Amino acid sequence: MVDFRLDAVINGRKVSRPAKPSQRLLDFIRDDLNLTGNKEGCGAGECGTCSVFVDGVLMKSCLLPVAKAQGARIDTVESLAKTGELSVLQKAFHKAGASQCGYCIPGMVMAATAALRINPFADREEIKERLGGNICRCTGYQKIFDAVELARDVQNGRLPASALLEEDYTDGDFIGKNVRRLDAPSKVSGKLKYAGDMTMPGMLHVQVLRSPHAHARIVSIDTSAAEAMEGVEGVITCADVPGEDGFGVFVNDQPIMARGKVRYVGEAIAAVAAEDLVTARRALAAIKVEYEALPAVFDAFEAMQPGAPVLHDYAPDNLTKHIPIRVGDVEKGFAESDLVIEETYSTQAIEHAYLEPEAGLAYVDHDGVVTVLSPSQNITHHRHMLARIIAKPISKVRFIMSPVGGGFGGKEDMIYQGMLALLAMKTDRPVRLVFTREESIVSTAKRHPSRTTLRMGLTRDGRIKALQMKMVCDGGAYGLSTEGVMRKAAILGAGPYAIPNVQVDTYGIYTNNTPSGAFRSFGALQTQFATESHLDMAAERLGLDPFEIRRINAMQDGGFTHTKQKLGKVSLTKGLDALEKACGWEAGPPEQRGATRKDLGRADTRPPVALGARFEAPGKQEAAE
Repeated sequence: MVDFRLDAVINGRKVSRPAKPSQRLLDFIRDDLNLTGNKEGCGAGECGTCSVFVDGVLMKSCLLPVAKAQGARIDTVESLAKTGELSVLQKAFHKAGASQCGYCIPGMVMAATAALRINPFADREEIKERLGGNICRCTGYQKIFDAVELARDVQNGRLPASALLEEDYTDGDFIGKNVRRLDAPSKVSGKLKYAGDMTMPGMLHVQVLRSPHAHARIVSIDTSAAEAMEGVEGVITCADVPGEDGFGVFVNDQPIMARGKVRYVGEAIAAVAAEDLVTARRALAAIKVEYEALPAVFDAFEAMQPGAPVLHDYAPDNLTKHIPIRVGDVEKGFAESDLVIEETYSTQAIEHAYLEPEAGLAYVDHDGVVTVLSPSQNITHHRHMLARIIAKPISKVRFIMSPVGGGFGGKEDMIYQGMLALLAMKTDRPVRLVFTREESIVSTAKRHPSRTTLRMGLTRDGRIKALQMKMVCDGGAYGLSTEGVMRKAAILGAGPYAIPNVQVDTYGIYTNNTPSGAFRSFGALQTQFATESHLDMAAERLGLDPFEIRRINAMQDGGFTHTKQKLGKVSLTKGLDALEKACGWEAGPPEQRGATRKDLGRADTRPPVALGARFEAPGKQEAAE
């Protein structure tokens, strides 16, 4: 493609640079001008992290070809604090605590600036509407709206400028107060560098070849054509791993790149480091992989059946982890109950959707230390695993945690850092990988999909006598944090309630789906969703207030959990009281809500289910500690 010269005014300065007409304005600003305040979150014009002004109009630079910016006046977030002092709106974001991970904030600040330029007196509803093209995954938006309203009122003279500077605490008094984040100024100004913003002299660009098959044997990989391409400096496969190839949080079952066979669509097969992204992508297309398709299994219950496709030889029953908890005698508890309720609950896989896609930069320093910089949420564990994988002493491996542009548990896994380390070692040059949004979705861990069958027995006055729970989770192709998720799900599944008879079983099962991993309140969310939903149904059938049934069963000071931990002070009832008051709940038994106390004679008319026979997983049971 014929190059052309872009002539524009960017942040008040004339710029005349060669560019390709099809190049995105986002890439030109970030890569050619090194103005990395605006980010790429989606590449599809949906998230707003790349927002800039073009001739005064707010636009998403990932959608604008650079040729269409010819002669334009372009302003990025860096222009708002060009003199070194934050704008009124940026100060308001700092004051209101509107920035958390900060990745969306430069784009959000640009959108808010546009909103107040269009209507300096915009009310909250209009502010919401005008910020609707910008996504935030951390704040819940309320503090962002608060910040824009604060800036509006200062700009209009309704509040003094000092309102932006006032602190909400005094020296030594921080608990329960709004304390300003130390890193907020760098986030609202776009100065904070995330992994994808960082560069080094001589840096190579990495791209990854991924499997199109859910389950297949790798017959052969031919990288010769890719290695021969001009501009390609290194190609790696599993054959380039010098040490013990395997990583994971609890079981090291996942290779850096597929070894022998692939187990899910999107699994890494090979990686290329080249002088530029275009060359790296062309090299991927030149790699030849021959596959032999294998039967695949995509449902956890099917994977538990005899004869199901086996993902890992060490787990012929596809069982990643089973966690059992036993307290008392549940059958005795059910026999003593006036009401027995049974129901099955399902939760789906959920994408973390953090706005910062996975990214990392690796290099080998002058002392031979392999250094990996990435938004890892578990750098110490990753460092120890990588040392074993690349066969180096721990003193020769270093991990640096870059700012995390949203994680929620999804960046706990060492999905790509090993490939970066291997390429840095092979090329002896810095290498950087930045995932596309599509690549992030297809290849990284999700919340565990689950199916939980719960049986609960209660007396007429609402006291729980027995709880029997079995949860089966789809752990996907590799173990990652499945064991921890199953453990937490089992330990917390019965909730904060004093139940004398408890039987809980949680199972993590291998399938050919994308691996499942940690995600905010992992494990506990799935099982407690079932327990709390069940309590609401029990309250309705017993004619009890849903707050009251929880107070009746709440653990008390000095009690014991279901795994025998002794409790100190328990604040559950105080929390229920505060919640009841805050939501304006009218206490009392439900009216016209189905079953009442007189229905207890027939209790639950559905036949009981033999849970063990229905959902029992193969494999040895382990006693909970």
